Amino acid sequence: MLSLPEPTVYQSSKCFTTYGTMSYPDPKQLPTKGKPWSILLATDFIHKVDVIITAESVDKVKEKLSNDAFAPKYSRVIMTLGDILTGQFFTQYIKIGNIMMLSECKIGVANVFTLKNGLLKMCLDKETYERAGLVGQPHGVEGKRGLKPRWVVEYDLRSPASFPGKKGFDRLIYACKNVFNQPLTWLFLNLSQTPDPDPLVGFAPVKYTSSPFIMADRHTLIPVITPPQSSLGKGGKLDLEEFATDMYEWLSLVRLDSPRITAGDKIDPYLSRYSVPNVQGDPKPVTLCKVSWQGFIDPNWTRQVLIDLILSTSSRSWFAMSTSSFEKGVAGKGGDCMILRPANSPGEYVMWDVHGHE
Repeated sequence: MLSLPEPTVYQSSKCFTTYGTMSYPDPKQLPTKGKPWSILLATDFIHKVDVIITAESVDKVKEKLSNDAFAPKYSRVIMTLGDILTGQFFTQYIKIGNIMMLSECKIGVANVFTLKNGLLKMCLDKETYERAGLVGQPHGVEGKRGLKPRWVVEYDLRSPASFPGKKGFDRLIYACKNVFNQPLTWLFLNLSQTPDPDPLVGFAPVKYTSSPFIMADRHTLIPVITPPQSSLGKGGKLDLEEFATDMYEWLSLVRLDSPRITAGDKIDPYLSRYSVPNVQGDPKPVTLCKVSWQGFIDPNWTRQVLIDLILSTSSRSWFAMSTSSFEKGVAGKGGDCMILRPANSPGEYVMWDVHGHE
C-alpha cells in the first residue's frame, strides 16, 4: 500500500496496488465480481477516462473507440432539489429507474448534492445544515475537520419510508421548500430505459456526447512494463512497490503529456532530474497513442472499454486505462483507478486504486 501526499486537513488519500490475474472476459456475460471489475464499477461520478496504447496496437481498437455512437452521453439540466423529489421525475427515474446526478460544486464552498442507486447524499456547510434541520454526520475525524466543517446527510430514496406522509421524508421536502429552494445545475446520466413520456424534457436538458480526443505520434522511451519476477516470491513486496511507484509516475506523466518522458528531452537537471525508470540497453523510442474522454461517464461504459481492449489487442502488447472521478463536496474525495496489462502476460494486470478516506 503506497501513500500519496496529504492534500487537506483530512486524512490523506491512499493508493492500493494490486498485481493479479483476471479471467478472460465473456462479452455475453459481462464480469461484475472480482478485481479489477468490481473496482471499476465502484468508481462513481467519473469525469475522465484515458487509454494509453502503442501505435501498432491502436488501429485494432481505434474504429470503435473513436466512434461517436460508442461515446458516453449525458445531459446538463437546471432543477431544484424539490423538482427531483416530487412528481413523475421522482416516480419514474428514482423509484423505478436508475440515474446518476451530480450538482454543480465549488469544493469546500458550495453545498453539493449527489444521487446514485437511489441514495441522495448532501454535503452541507454548518449554516445550511442547521437551517435544514436534518439529521447527518460531521465529515472527517474529530479534531481534523478544518475551519469550515461539513456535514453529510444521506437519504435512501428507494426505501419504503421515502414517500409523502412519512415523517423523515416530509422533513426533507420541507427543507427543499425552505432551504434547498435555489435552482442548481446538475449533470444527469440515465442508466436505465428512458420513460415515455420523459419527465426530464420539461426541464429543457442540454445533451452532450463525450467525443474522444486522440493524441498520436508521441515518441517516448518505454520502461520495463512487466513486474519483476522477484515480486512473486517471498520478500518481493518491496520490489513490487518500487515497480508500482515507478510505473504509476511514468503513466501519469504520459497522461499529462509531459515533455519529461519524450525521447531526447534535454531539461536542465536543476529544474528536473526525472528520467524514465528501468530503461535497459540501448532503447529505441516507441510511438504511443492516448485516447481520452471527458464528461459525465457511466462506470459500466468504462468496463466495456476495458473488455474491448482485452479482446481486440494481442497479448504480446501492453496497454493502460485510467479513470478519474469528480470530487464530491469535500477536497481530496476524488478517486482514480488505473489498470495496466503488461506485455506477454496474458490475464495479468497491475491496478492502482486511489481514493480518499474519512
